[in-house]
Amino acid sequence: MASSDTRGQININCNLCETERNIKWKCLTCGVLMCNTCKDKIHLRIGKDHKVVDIKDVGQPGEELDFKNIICKEHSEQSSCLFCTNCDKLVCPTCIAKDHKKHDLIEICDAYNLKIDHLKKRQMKLKKEKGEITATKAQVNLLQTTENSNYAKVSTELLNHEKVLIQAVEKHITKLRNELDQNHQASNKANEESINAISKSEEQIDEKYSDVQDFINTTDIYEFFQNVNRFEEPTEVSIPKHRISSRSTLQFIPGEITQSNIGSLQSAEIPIAEAKVSLSVVNQYQTKLSVISYLSPCQNDSLWIGCSQDEVIQKMKPEGSSLKTISTFNIKVLGMAVTASDDLLLAVSGKSQLQMISSTTGKVTDSVYDINPFFPSAIHVTSEGQVIVGGGTNEGRRAVFVINKNGDHEALYEYDQHKQPIFIYPRNIISTSNGNIHVVDFSQKENCGKVVLLGQGGVVISFYKGNTEINKKEPFKPAKIAKTPRDNVIVVDVVTSTLHILNNSGKLITHIKKTDVGIKCPLSLAFTLTGHLYIGCESKNETTKEAKLCKVNIYGC
Repeated sequence: MASSDTRGQININCNLCETERNIKWKCLTCGVLMCNTCKDKIHLRIGKDHKVVDIKDVGQPGEELDFKNIICKEHSEQSSCLFCTNCDKLVCPTCIAKDHKKHDLIEICDAYNLKIDHLKKRQMKLKKEKGEITATKAQVNLLQTTENSNYAKVSTELLNHEKVLIQAVEKHITKLRNELDQNHQASNKANEESINAISKSEEQIDEKYSDVQDFINTTDIYEFFQNVNRFEEPTEVSIPKHRISSRSTLQFIPGEITQSNIGSLQSAEIPIAEAKVSLSVVNQYQTKLSVISYLSPCQNDSLWIGCSQDEVIQKMKPEGSSLKTISTFNIKVLGMAVTASDDLLLAVSGKSQLQMISSTTGKVTDSVYDINPFFPSAIHVTSEGQVIVGGGTNEGRRAVFVINKNGDHEALYEYDQHKQPIFIYPRNIISTSNGNIHVVDFSQKENCGKVVLLGQGGVVISFYKGNTEINKKEPFKPAKIAKTPRDNVIVVDVVTSTLHILNNSGKLITHIKKTDVGIKCPLSLAFTLTGHLYIGCESKNETTKEAKLCKVNIYGC
């Protein structure tokens, strides 16, 4: 209601003084929103018989709205009697006679209800957008926390490495210094030994020289000739040979300081924090279907349920512990998705053109979305209103198309960077806020599947083929996929009955097994605008039609 917007996100001034924002009252007769002062001082004078209610009570059950006594703004002597949809305004008989004769006119109460429906849809969209913003904010906060933690970790590692390097350098310098000292001591010892030997030889020569000199100075000629032969004989003196020219010494050659021997900073993917995900079942609804193959929630808490085995789709609305059937169509569908205007798009077996069930008329018509010569097998509607369709041809081609609101093809994903086919059979598609497209691809021949992650420009970013622990004994068989309010991705693994929870970059965060929550045979998934998760299941027995629909609260993803 308008009053909800007044109390909530939209600031509306008092209609009389046009300054006060604290709206307290609404006149149901003239539709004026008022503050306390204007109610008593102004409105009481002009509308003594008008019905004034507390703004908190506007829109509450039991409220009676008066659509008969609405004074025309242009002809104050008359009351508005109809609503002109062409001009989007209330009109009185005079207005109709003058300017609105050929316009589309409807009852005021019908116009009011249409406006209320529009406002409620707007509220739901705002709520969804707020949920997405909140989820994005939570992701950014988590990313900031992770990056801060990583910064502290790397800073500590750098500091520790610096200490290790300093210790290693000091140790090596000490080793070099010891080596230098030992070499120096050995050289000194060798030099001292050489000097001592040379000094001893020098003393010997000095003594012999002195003896010869004394003999030369003798005056006894007889003794001279008697002993001269002894002095004439050569006397050998040991002269040490010191190889000075061939000696070597040590020099210090500084080593080159490079990145390779110190370390470097390299880009690395931020580690995913361990998610604490919990899931609780709010309600379980019994259906008369063999299996719930497809789920597409609407804006008014109803949802479309499709059963490929029974070749039927039904629009249902949970009421208490049971499901109320609103409409049923006998159509064999291979995929479905709800648009922003609450219409249902269908991939119908044998048709290249998507079919559409109108939210206003309830009729099945052709849509503007066609992928001829391909036949659709999966549909997804993005938050921007684009329609992503997966499909294949009878000749074996498989592709995913991105189509705008006018039906124009904006992108085609068929081959990878190496000109090889990307898909085997695209069976389910979702997109995340970072622009990535997640496609569940399945191979009947190999009896297993994968989640293909497509980036912008047709680049295949990665494949998720299950987890080695979860799928140790059984192959990964993905069936359906859904985007969480926090922009993560949930994939149903039908063989292990496990929910694989990935981030929007295709990396596994955590998983939930059916035994953890008591949901048997899960197959299809869908989130409502309010954040509830619906899980469609298969019947326990193939011969019975008792598939269950589970409404679930999920936290942490």
